[in-house]
Amino acid sequence: MRSTWIDLRKASDAAAAVRQAALHARVEAIVDADPDRLAELPPTVLRVYAGPVVEDWRTDPAAIADPAAYQADVVLLPVDSRDDLAAAQQLQTAVAVFVRVRDQSSLDLACTSASRMARTIVEFTDPTKIPLEIVIAAADKSSGELICVVKDAVEAEIVLGVLEKGSEGLLLAAEQPAEVIDLRSVVAEVSPPLKLVALRVEGIEHVGLGDRVCIDTCSHFDENEGILIGSFAHGFILCCSETHPLPYMPTRPFRVNAGALHSYVMQGDNRTNYLSELRSGMSVLAVNTEGVTRRLVVGRAKLERRPLLQITATSADGRQVCLTVQDDWHVRVLGPGAAVRNVTELEAGTEILGYLAEDRRHVGYPVEEFCVER
Repeated sequence: MRSTWIDLRKASDAAAAVRQAALHARVEAIVDADPDRLAELPPTVLRVYAGPVVEDWRTDPAAIADPAAYQADVVLLPVDSRDDLAAAQQLQTAVAVFVRVRDQSSLDLACTSASRMARTIVEFTDPTKIPLEIVIAAADKSSGELICVVKDAVEAEIVLGVLEKGSEGLLLAAEQPAEVIDLRSVVAEVSPPLKLVALRVEGIEHVGLGDRVCIDTCSHFDENEGILIGSFAHGFILCCSETHPLPYMPTRPFRVNAGALHSYVMQGDNRTNYLSELRSGMSVLAVNTEGVTRRLVVGRAKLERRPLLQITATSADGRQVCLTVQDDWHVRVLGPGAAVRNVTELEAGTEILGYLAEDRRHVGYPVEEFCVER
C-alpha cells in the first residue's frame, strides 16, 4: 500500500484533532514544526521535523545530522540546487528531500533526487501532471520513496493513477480531521481478488426479444478478462470482452456485451448495480480468469433491443446461477483456463467461470435478509 504523510503545520487550532485522526488512520508519517508535538507521537509513525531551523541548513549541514535533537526520525530539507542535493546526500538516512517543481531546472533536480535519495517529496506548482510522469519515470528503478504533495483526496486519486503506478506516497497539509480520513481512504483503496469457481452449464433457452446492455469502458481489456454479470445476486458469470477477433466485425477491446438490462453487475467494495443503472463516468469491476480485479471507468452503456438467450449453470455445491444475454454467436463467456465460449454453442456439461456471493442485495448493498430469487 502507498504511504500517507500528514503535515500538521497548517492545521492551527485543529492540530490535535488532525494528529489524532492521523494516528487513528495509521498513517505512515507525520510532519510538524514543533519538536514537543513530535515527541508525543508513538514509534509506529515516522516523525518528520520541518521547523524553522531547516531553512538555514545549508550553512551548517552537520547541525541537522541528528534528527533526535528535534524529537524526529527524519528532517525535511528544502533543496533548490545540485549543490544542495549533494550536501543532502551526505545525510542520506536522516533526511527527506523536498523539491518544489516550478520549471525545467527544478524538474531535473527532482528527477535526480528521486533516483538517488531514500525519500524525495515533490510539490508541483503547475496543474499539469506531465512533470510528475517524468519524475515517476526517472525514479522507476530507484529503491527510494517518492512522495507527492496533494491538495485534497480528489487530486490524490489522480496522482495515484499517473503512469498506472503513481508515487509511492502522498503528503497532505490537512487542516481538518476529515481530510485525513478521505486521503487514507483513497490510498488504502485496493481492488481485492475474487475467488472464481467452475460452473457447469445445465442448459440454454431462447427466450425472445428484450433489452440488452453493452458496457463500453475507458480501458482495454486483457484477453483473459471480463465482467461478472448475473440475474441473481448470489451468482455471476464471467462475460468475455470483445478483445478476441470476431468474423464480420472489428474487435472492440473496450467492450463487454454484458446482458439483459435487469442483470446485476459487480462493482468494487462488494457492491452491485443493475445494468440499466450504468452511466458514463461510473465504474465496474474487471475480473480476469485468475480472479484478479481492477476498477474500470464506464465510457458508455449502450442499450438495444435484441433476441435473448438464458444460460443456466450450477456450481459444485448445487447453487444455480442464471444469466440472460444477447442470443448471438458473437457473445461469449470465459471458462477455466481462459477458454472463450460462444454462448450459442454452450451445451449441458460445458464448464464456464463464475462467482458465488453469499449476500443478498438492497439497492446494490449486501444485506443479511431472507430473499429468494428465481
